[in-house]
Amino acid sequence: MNYRTIVQETLNIEAQTLENAAKNIDDVFEKAVEIILKCKGKLIVSGVGKSGLIGAKMAATFASTGTPSFFLHPTEALHGDLGMIGRDDVVLAISYSGESEELSSILPHIKRFDIPLIGMTRNPASTLGEYSDLVIKVEVQKEACPLNIAPTSSTTLTLALGDALAVCLMKARDFKQSDFASFHPGGALGKKLFTKVDNVMQKEHLPIISKDATVKDAILAISQGRVGTALIVDENKKLYALMSDGDVRRALMSDDFSLDDNVMKYATRNPLSIDDANMLASDALVLIEEKKIQLLVVTDKEKNIEGVLHIHTLIEKGIS
Repeated sequence: MNYRTIVQETLNIEAQTLENAAKNIDDVFEKAVEIILKCKGKLIVSGVGKSGLIGAKMAATFASTGTPSFFLHPTEALHGDLGMIGRDDVVLAISYSGESEELSSILPHIKRFDIPLIGMTRNPASTLGEYSDLVIKVEVQKEACPLNIAPTSSTTLTLALGDALAVCLMKARDFKQSDFASFHPGGALGKKLFTKVDNVMQKEHLPIISKDATVKDAILAISQGRVGTALIVDENKKLYALMSDGDVRRALMSDDFSLDDNVMKYATRNPLSIDDANMLASDALVLIEEKKIQLLVVTDKEKNIEGVLHIHTLIEKGIS
């Protein structure tokens, strides 16, 4: 059996379904977006079975992209949770056939309170379609299932239409990357947009030596500091130079090398540093990568050393 061919056929069928839907989008979507934008409460998504699973994902997407939303299972609604739907809410109900018994049972109660109802179904003449104020049609020519029975193309299209609706709402609200990060403070994007240099830089036990120190002093400082570099300051305690373990290795190649040599004989003068501890750690990482260095020194405006930021620290913290 050629599984690769089966995979290709499945993807092609579902891709064709999405392409056909894209060609037939009408003004229903615009009306749906306007209804949700005017909503003063929450967008409540409901469905049963596969439609319920898709609905739960939709609700999570809406909630994380600026539209207050949650998923309500019709069975739970029938047993007390119907009270979770408020008069200022909007309901998005999903049923491919439009005749799901559990979902159909709660529709009269939703309409009794004159709550806006958006239906997603293949059949506008179904029970769901008749109760809905607006119907987003989910129409497929063929399920990817070889028996044309199991929800495959239809669930893919339903999910994609939900994503499209969420994207429309994001654009309508001018939802920005920083807004998204606010809903995901623990995720990679949250770290990228909220973690400052001050949050991750090493501030204590810094390997600082004087510019009058010897190479031996620098090696001891590098070993004790564990950041691979000694920070060299002038007579006013201002950042003056750096001596890295790489500088030490290059110094060893000199014919006249001595551990008693002044550190400035081999140190890097005027090293790269930043004077803003509130810089985003992700921006600092870009600077580190551009300059092909491993350590960035953080100072105040007067060049007093406040801390150091090592590339390994950023990687360990998940900054990218």
